[in-house]
Amino acid sequence: MSKNFLSTRRAFLGAAAGLSVALAVTACGGADPLGAASSDGAAASGDAVVVGSANFPENAILAEIYAGALNAAGLKASTKLNIGAREVYMKALEDGSIDVVPEYTGNLLGYLDSSNTVVDGPGILAALPGKMPAGLSALEASSAEDKDAIVVTAETAAKYKLTSIEDLAPVCAELTLAAPSEFSTRPYGLPGLKSLYNCVPKSFVPFSASSEALNLKALLNDEVQIADIFTTSPEITANKLVVLEDPKGLIGAQQVVPVIKTDKLSAAGTTALNNVSKQLTTEDLIALRTQVEGDQKMDPKAAATAWLKDKGITK
Repeated sequence: MSKNFLSTRRAFLGAAAGLSVALAVTACGGADPLGAASSDGAAASGDAVVVGSANFPENAILAEIYAGALNAAGLKASTKLNIGAREVYMKALEDGSIDVVPEYTGNLLGYLDSSNTVVDGPGILAALPGKMPAGLSALEASSAEDKDAIVVTAETAAKYKLTSIEDLAPVCAELTLAAPSEFSTRPYGLPGLKSLYNCVPKSFVPFSASSEALNLKALLNDEVQIADIFTTSPEITANKLVVLEDPKGLIGAQQVVPVIKTDKLSAAGTTALNNVSKQLTTEDLIALRTQVEGDQKMDPKAAATAWLKDKGITK
């Protein structure tokens, strides 16, 4: 059965050096993800806007949706997809390599404030504006949410009587966990599992955020017993995976939100992106991921174009 699917460095050793190292790691096939923009329009001057994305399919789809909406509003939008992890694309946003990026509220707040303890949606939205770097703004957040989930197979859940992350404590040392590589250092990852839930896995298997299919395969084959998978993954339902409850709030709310270079986006552009947020739902994210990562193998731009037409944003 074919499954088509899906670090934190605390500091950069100098802005230019840190960015070049990260790009070397994350670039696909040696290409520079911050090189020439693609999609509709060329990044030039005036109303030209470059929309970037993280290095996983859902974020690339969202970037194409943002670019399509901006073009429909009369701007010249292009895309630079699969730039890398947050540590890379946020630097790109700050230095002007890109102008817009789709973000996730809780993880963004945690990145901007490592001491943050706010995990509820309204609290995160209230705290976020005050933590944004100079020159950057978070626009209106959508109701659409995609967050990390700690999952196990139904068989593992039954074997160890697991319904909550809290239930892992007595057996965690016997189990192997797979997650994106940055999970090893981020507050909601291994550090949080240890401090909040006294869970220290026997071993940790890192993987790229763009290769979640490998993580899923390892989980289904019992090569790992715990996995970190995004909640919008259609594979959770398809494979009857058990999402463990998080009573202590390890993983905060993660609403999709456009983050922009404040002085680069016109009022028309801001309105266009806020309109996307007003219409984007969690169900949309799941459907879009299914189209792109499922049997259809739809191109992210094609999926984004269809969504924009369905919502009446484009004709």
